[in-house]
Amino acid sequence: MNVVRVFLSLAVLVLASIFLIAPASAQATRTWVSGVGNDANPCSRTAPCKTFAGAISKTATAGEIDCLDPGGFGAVTITKSITIDCKTTEGGVLASLVNGIVVNTPVGSSVHLRGISINGVGNGLDGVRMIGQGQLHIEDSNIERMAGNGVEFLANGNSELYITNTRIAETGAEGVLIKTTGAVGINAILSRVEITNSASGILVDGTGNTVAMNMTLTNSLISGNTGSGVVVKSVAAASPVRATITGNTISANAGTGVNANGAAASGNGSAIAFLGGSTVFGNVTGVSNTGSGAVQSFKNNMISGNLTDGTPLTAFAGPGGTPLQ
Repeated sequence: MNVVRVFLSLAVLVLASIFLIAPASAQATRTWVSGVGNDANPCSRTAPCKTFAGAISKTATAGEIDCLDPGGFGAVTITKSITIDCKTTEGGVLASLVNGIVVNTPVGSSVHLRGISINGVGNGLDGVRMIGQGQLHIEDSNIERMAGNGVEFLANGNSELYITNTRIAETGAEGVLIKTTGAVGINAILSRVEITNSASGILVDGTGNTVAMNMTLTNSLISGNTGSGVVVKSVAAASPVRATITGNTISANAGTGVNANGAAASGNGSAIAFLGGSTVFGNVTGVSNTGSGAVQSFKNNMISGNLTDGTPLTAFAGPGGTPLQ
């Protein structure tokens, strides 16, 4: 009898401890940061945290961190699905000698960054660096003065990149670098993106990859870069890199406006850029093909005023193989 009573008492104590501990350790689905917050706080609206790093540890997977007011919220590494939303104010990240935001998420993850302003003060590494997999969305943001890339997308598994209404400027390397190795399929969509005054604009590099990579660039400005505007590169026909470039202005770049670079031995179609409704003006070279690369035209572009406008473009074949004019 006494044994039964002792057992029941222990069971009650264990259950009570579980109920007491669970609320304390639970993560919130929405947390808050403020320029006058404190990371010792629970990151609630009335007691916000100071940094993204402080808030993310208290935010549940697939939860959201919101900015209450303008502030500098520090660099952060993201390892789970999360939304960081500072669209209604300023979400500053001062990234001297470090990466601004590192995304190292597992398969199936989704990361949304909205209203983020990353400043590398000339010596920061990369603005946003993706080394995991899943979906990465960058919206209504500003990335500038990085010594490395504005956005470096090095996904280690099939992934998607979306950049919308975002400005990237004064980077020491690519404005946007999309590069993978192994059998990694990539789909990237960039819309209303400005990349200016950087070492180069966009590089989609399939070197070392064994499957297709695709990028769509639309309604964007790629201008004033010291290298090329948009380059798609592949070294193997089995791993083509394809870009659809429509409705853009690609101007005043000190290299080539649009270049498709396919290794000569890789076969036709390893690197293809489909160009339509775009202005290519004031570059050293307007458009060019390297090796087996091919820039194909929808025949509705303005390619003029470059030091060399470039080789004539092959018309992109429409339905039934009929070339479009």
